[in-house]
Amino acid sequence: MDVYQEAVCYLESQHVPVEAETEVLEEDVFQEEAVSCLLSPLLPKSLDFPDTPTLSSPEEMLERRLVVLKGILESEEVYLRELEALLMPMKALRASAGTSQPVLSSQQVQTVFYQVPELRDMHQSFFSGLKARLSAHCQTDPSSGAKGEMSYTGFELMVGDLFLKMVNQIGLYGGFIENYEKAVEVVRKCTHSDPRFRTLAQSMMSSNSSDKTRTTYTFEALLYKPLDRVTKTTLVLRDLLNTTPMEHGDYTLLQEALRLSRSFLSGVNESSQCKREVTLSHGMRRQLMRDGFMVDVSEGERSLRHLFLYTDLLLCTRFKQATKGKQDQYRFCWYLPLAGLKLRWIADQERSLDANLRLHTIRTKMHLLRQQLQQHAKGSKGLALAARSRKKLEQLELMLLTHSPVYTLELHSPSCKSHTLLLSSLYELEEWREAIHKLTIDNIETVPPDLLTLTSACVKLRMTQQPPLHSTNAENEESLCGTLSVAIHSACGLQQPACVYVCVEVDGYEFYDKQAQTHSSVHSLNPHWDQELSFQVDGAKHLRVFCVSQSDGKDDIVLGKASVKLESKTLNKRWRRQTLHLGQVEVTLSLKYCPHPLKPPSSTAQQQQPVFCVPIETVAQQEGVLVPHVVRCCVDEVERRGMGEVGIYRISGTTSDIAMLKTAFNSNLREAVTRLRSADVNAVTGVLKLYFRELPQPLIPTEMFQSLARMLNIQDINSRLVSMLSLLHSCPDPNRHTFLYLLHHLQRVSEKQDVNRMSRQNLATVFGPSLIRPPVVGLGQDGPTVDISQEVVVQVGMKQRKVQVVLCYLQCNNLPEAQISLPHDTDPEDETTHM
Repeated sequence: MDVYQEAVCYLESQHVPVEAETEVLEEDVFQEEAVSCLLSPLLPKSLDFPDTPTLSSPEEMLERRLVVLKGILESEEVYLRELEALLMPMKALRASAGTSQPVLSSQQVQTVFYQVPELRDMHQSFFSGLKARLSAHCQTDPSSGAKGEMSYTGFELMVGDLFLKMVNQIGLYGGFIENYEKAVEVVRKCTHSDPRFRTLAQSMMSSNSSDKTRTTYTFEALLYKPLDRVTKTTLVLRDLLNTTPMEHGDYTLLQEALRLSRSFLSGVNESSQCKREVTLSHGMRRQLMRDGFMVDVSEGERSLRHLFLYTDLLLCTRFKQATKGKQDQYRFCWYLPLAGLKLRWIADQERSLDANLRLHTIRTKMHLLRQQLQQHAKGSKGLALAARSRKKLEQLELMLLTHSPVYTLELHSPSCKSHTLLLSSLYELEEWREAIHKLTIDNIETVPPDLLTLTSACVKLRMTQQPPLHSTNAENEESLCGTLSVAIHSACGLQQPACVYVCVEVDGYEFYDKQAQTHSSVHSLNPHWDQELSFQVDGAKHLRVFCVSQSDGKDDIVLGKASVKLESKTLNKRWRRQTLHLGQVEVTLSLKYCPHPLKPPSSTAQQQQPVFCVPIETVAQQEGVLVPHVVRCCVDEVERRGMGEVGIYRISGTTSDIAMLKTAFNSNLREAVTRLRSADVNAVTGVLKLYFRELPQPLIPTEMFQSLARMLNIQDINSRLVSMLSLLHSCPDPNRHTFLYLLHHLQRVSEKQDVNRMSRQNLATVFGPSLIRPPVVGLGQDGPTVDISQEVVVQVGMKQRKVQVVLCYLQCNNLPEAQISLPHDTDPEDETTHM
């Protein structure tokens, strides 16, 4: 007779009805424990996902076995605390039973606590024995880590007799199970009828001596703990047996313990009707709040999973799509209680070179299949080919959905269990984070779930039927295909000054990158960026915008988010300005759209063009601004923390720091701004001076030098300034506005000269030679011979003129305002506000 038949005979002897599907349920959940949760049933076998990792050597198995045993010990300690919490009011309730106003009668006290003290004593004995043996083992010092010594020590640790002794007393659980419904009935009846018992039943406390935390349970939830323990005992024994080498002395003992434990499994599952009706704190019932597909990361491998968020727990499952004529199925992977659950999200992570190459291959194939489908749609034939192409496109999109996500959501439970989830969209991650956080605020206890019932119910309860595949959606003429440009201008409404950046996402086919971010602003209440982001889109219907606060050493905080519907009829090649309400924060941006056929994805990510040693007009055009970001970011940083620095702009930073910042600005603006925050302020000023010094053409064009030098001879100061300002209008726009922007900044620096010792004269001396350069006489040109002494005099005179020109401009009190960014032309009626 097999294990299942033994369990059936036992249940029938206890007058417990056995349904025919019990065997199927046991196979679905518990036998599948041996199947790797790394496999994705959503993808065909041809996609070659990794197999289950195996422990090949005895040393590896023994190392894993020790980890499992330590986990069992920690779990037993928690279970004992829960049993103690359940037994805590028993003595007082028994004493009150003999009074004139008892809370419970003597019979009710006996019913409620039936077999609980015996279960506590049994597990206390097991816990003490296991703790003693593990402590003795951990104190043993295998010499110098030799593999032979470690292997011997691992085989020496014997615990199988402890598990077998405990399982031989598992009959105590049989009595508890038989009495369970009666005990729950008494608890519910007295909870409704007696306010004294209701207060007790809704606030049972369990204390953790290690971290002095206290967890609140309902009486009914604690009563369910022993039922849950029987199931966990079987699962833990399986894990322990799988990590015990066959030649180990414990192997036979653990096999027998597992056989005995399994015989109770079906009996516990049959009481699932009682479990489904368990009441949570404050009268809440377990219900599904949200579900969706995410990528679960385990041991470095990614797997697409279907997650279900219930009132008190988060359940992770494997989705097994049914063949024709059969029902879809879900297989249990793991679950975490929401009580005490800690969340941490990490912004986009850098992908490895191999990962980028793999994604490029997938995207290229998807782009080709997408073109084939569009061609099939135009022809009258080829329906079969179109169906095959669409199927392949779905498979590739599933692979992309598994390997492209970069946003990380880490989950940490009080029991030290952790899981890592990956999402492609920050918008979706934030919605999940908000939903989980909202449920964890009340810190309700988790009634341990019936894994069989809960997992099986996913098919009926699910709100999300399939992974979010764009290829399964019907074609929509309103979706965008081409280049979408987003200019992020500014934000307002912050409750306190912060370093803020804006993240933008688009949907549609993921042939190209779908996310982009601005650089982080300076610490401000009203941050400004005027930064242009560009997307290649195919099938895009929505734009999502986030405002994120960034602080050193702390997690980024999403201050607000908004979604904008993209409509081709309202977007065109002309900028359209909008103000979005992201909660309390308002973000002003502009959109424009240029439809065109898309080229195949590039094998390399689009690299930022360098900014140093490049004409300023080129940099301004690349960035879509009039004042380059390198100038604005350095000026912002100096005004944030360098205005009181003695000798600011005169004292140079270290060469290595300046070179590091230069490299960052040439390759990644966001990284450069992040490094500016922590760089020495003299290195910040050094990189700004270096930028102007390395311009191929000076900020003030060379051909203007002689005219400016002559204007210095004008005796009337006002006439001189009018002439010099008038001459600025002949400069190219980026040169003129950058020069004015810098002049206003240097004037503000000079206003603090009592502190920083940098007058306008000093600042003109520092910047004059970099901003203005005289014409260079070419070699071989005829001219009078000049000796060395005369050349020195000429050079000194030119330097003085450069300084005097900059000083004259700095002494002007009515400088025109600088325009930072290009005007994003829009009609007044085009400006809209999205709530």
